[in-house]
Amino acid sequence: VQLQASGGGSVQAGGSLRLSCAASGDTFLINDMGWYRQAPGKQRELVADISWSGGRKYAEFVKGRFTISRDNVEYTVHLEMNGLEPEDTAVYYCNAEGPYGRNYKRYWGQGTQVTVSS
Repeated sequence: VQLQASGGGSVQAGGSLRLSCAASGDTFLINDMGWYRQAPGKQRELVADISWSGGRKYAEFVKGRFTISRDNVEYTVHLEMNGLEPEDTAVYYCNAEGPYGRNYKRYWGQGTQVTVSS
């Protein structure tokens, strides 16, 4: 499975960005898709996750500002980010997970930079 992310950029506080990620390859292996982020000097953390059936999970810091969606035909996942804050500055990584034999495997995209200025 390969993941290609796009849509990062620089905005001022209060602005919006839309991240997109397209999966290719053995997409039948994918169940959950989502977004993580990693700020300088910090650990990678979950931003939002969406299951095949549409169940969504958000980090507390999202506070209703972000919306995750997916297209199960195109195997794409999107993150609509509104009300961006300087604390949201990070590299955002697309993630996909699914069963792999007896295990569960996680796939990562290349990361896209989001910079929010005050």
